[in-house]
Amino acid sequence: MNLERYQVKSGRSLMAFEFISEGPKGKVPKIVMYSPTNLQGFYNLGFGDKDKATGLVRDDVVTNNNDSQKVLATVASTVYVFTDKHPDAWVFATGLNRARTRLYRMGLTNNLDEISQDFEVFGLERDEWVEFRKNTEYEAFLVRRKK
Repeated sequence: MNLERYQVKSGRSLMAFEFISEGPKGKVPKIVMYSPTNLQGFYNLGFGDKDKATGLVRDDVVTNNNDSQKVLATVASTVYVFTDKHPDAWVFATGLNRARTRLYRMGLTNNLDEISQDFEVFGLERDEWVEFRKNTEYEAFLVRRKK
């Protein structure tokens, strides 16, 4: 994607990515983590502020650093890197609440033409996975690299 994004750091496993959000609230460490689920080949994408004590994702924090589009573009860039290493992986994501899920949907919608060139994109609608459509509310999202 050709959107402005932050530089990320990751270990060899490419299961966790870190970057620094910069804005009016200062420099805020962020982390993106891919966690295996109980379904083979399915990974949960979690991201948020990095908890200084545990090093884990704090997805319940609202930073308001006026860079949400740059942060979302950075997270999206990690999906590309993660699926380069795990080309058969299904990546699941949802927001902590409806507002956050709506923000993710808007990001997908605004970049769907470009994302769809590389990924199959689905939304969870009334407990059923359907092909992602613009102007539709979803409970969660699922993507996989096109083959």
